[in-house]
Amino acid sequence: MRPEDIIEQDENETIKDTEGQPAADENRDETVETEASREIHSEYKIPGKSESRVSYHLSGMYQDWFLDYASYVILERAVPHINDGLKPVQRRILHSMKRLDDGRYNKVANIVGHTMQFHPHGDASIGDALVQLGQKDLLIDCQGNWGNILTGDGAAAPRYIEARLSKFALETVFNPKTTLWQLSYDGRNKEPVTLPVKFPLLLAQGVEGIAVGLSSKILPHNFNELLDASVAYLRGEEFTLYPDFQTGGYIDVSKYNDGERGGSVKVRAKITKLDNKTLVISEIPYGKTTSTLIESILKANDKGKIKIKKVDDNTARNVEILVHLAPGVSSDKTIDALYAFTDCEISISPNCCVIMDNKPHFLTVSDVLKHSTDDTLHLLRTELEIQKGELEESLFFASLEKIFIEERIYKDKEFEEAKDMDEAIAHIDKRLDPFKPHFIREVTREDILKLMEIKMGRILKFNTDKCNATIAQYKEEIAKIDDHLAHIVDYTVDWFMMLKEKYGKNYPRMTEVRNFDTIEATKVVEANEKLYINRQEGFIGMGLKKDEFICNCSDIDDVIIFYRNGTYKIVKVADKIFIGKDILYVNVFKRNDNRTIYNVIYRDGKFGYNYIKRFAVTGATRDREYDLTKGTENSRVLYLSLIHI
Repeated sequence: MRPEDIIEQDENETIKDTEGQPAADENRDETVETEASREIHSEYKIPGKSESRVSYHLSGMYQDWFLDYASYVILERAVPHINDGLKPVQRRILHSMKRLDDGRYNKVANIVGHTMQFHPHGDASIGDALVQLGQKDLLIDCQGNWGNILTGDGAAAPRYIEARLSKFALETVFNPKTTLWQLSYDGRNKEPVTLPVKFPLLLAQGVEGIAVGLSSKILPHNFNELLDASVAYLRGEEFTLYPDFQTGGYIDVSKYNDGERGGSVKVRAKITKLDNKTLVISEIPYGKTTSTLIESILKANDKGKIKIKKVDDNTARNVEILVHLAPGVSSDKTIDALYAFTDCEISISPNCCVIMDNKPHFLTVSDVLKHSTDDTLHLLRTELEIQKGELEESLFFASLEKIFIEERIYKDKEFEEAKDMDEAIAHIDKRLDPFKPHFIREVTREDILKLMEIKMGRILKFNTDKCNATIAQYKEEIAKIDDHLAHIVDYTVDWFMMLKEKYGKNYPRMTEVRNFDTIEATKVVEANEKLYINRQEGFIGMGLKKDEFICNCSDIDDVIIFYRNGTYKIVKVADKIFIGKDILYVNVFKRNDNRTIYNVIYRDGKFGYNYIKRFAVTGATRDREYDLTKGTENSRVLYLSLIHI
């Protein structure tokens, strides 16, 4: 479409084609047909080179085409499905790895190429998604340089690294008998709609995705705590889940709000004292690397927020960042300043958005876990029912075979002299009539044909005792499955406890849950600036280098000003700010300071009594004028002093 083909118009104006006829009238029949198929695709089509100039409704194009695009990005790229907790690219990667799995490692480049049969995007996006899955250390066994989540180093090229499915993934993620299949994008292969995951995988791995009009950010949780929560839910007990990160650190979950949209968590690095002049950062916040953390520390130092000598990064397998302090700097105050002015403390806002019923839904973490647990119970029941059906078929045919051989039906004259296959089948079916009431299902033609395929060697070697033992074993296994089905909740609990016992020791909690004290930036910031005053012109500020010095300050401090008329106010420090003349006192103001006491003697009005007042200023609104007198005109402060108790 050329720019000149788009015509601006009023709502009531008729759009005409190049022949001068109303385009809407000519295309009315076409519009009626396309409205019926609107669910399939938009009625608007891109004109070809051979078509004449046609005018299009921009509003309609935006509404239909944009919605198609947004829906595609939400459903097929950015947001995970609630059933298996995977994005489409992750699901296709795991499906491809399962198809390639033979117990040995495969080159990542080979896995990426195989995945492209199912994923209609570039190899780079598939490779990045595979590396991210591997770094979570749950579903994929990695070999080679897969990067470092602590330092932010990237993985080696796909041709140099290898991967295979972990034992945990093979045990919990795949089962072709319980998988719902669909055709791939080109119709050449089958791929799973969702994988039959029997574990709360979405909450264990976490996910982050930006779609069109919405985003999803689900934080990872601890492996063992998820299993305990699933068991508690099955038993009708209460449970609470908090995030847990591979990078460790501390987390404040007081505003987590069960992972729902609108909640938040604060995450801190783990900082300890090596000595009075050295701090050690041994764990970092989620989503940060040692490089970004050091960069934020150096930036804060350049701005004068903190005072440090240098930073050493000794990170290898574990994080070790050494922060060397400047002489005379308090280590305790520096720790608080690191949390206040650097990425040593960050706030994360979760947004639990998942695909459910082919639509995005905003849920809580508890809702996701309950759905996953219910889904696991359903999958385990389905597996038991399938297994029971297979055993019943084996029992059925073993019983048929026993009767066929022991009753010597194959030696009957009517069978041996049968004119055709139908007559032979009819004879066998008649001989089985006395036994049919004991069978678990009806005997079909296919069953009889299968009996007739038994080789003579097997008949001659037939052992009644061995056959009876096999039949008894089938019945015992079926009875055991029936018991599991009758107590499916207990069976599911045992499943989760088995996973915890088998794999739980590999996933201890890494992030410590604690409540953070609020750090006031003004109390820990370094006084890196100087405050000056020009009394004649009525200005204060950090840029008045040639005027009267008041005190040291920082660029985020507040300043309290007392005037001789008995008023006072608080302003934010700046390079130069007008505050007026007749100034009595100026200094840095500390909020919630109960230890600074002001002593004032003032005259009420021009000829009134003198009053003594003693008070503290703990808080005030910036730039608002307050009066410490009675408000009488011409009142005046005669004396002002302050003490620190």
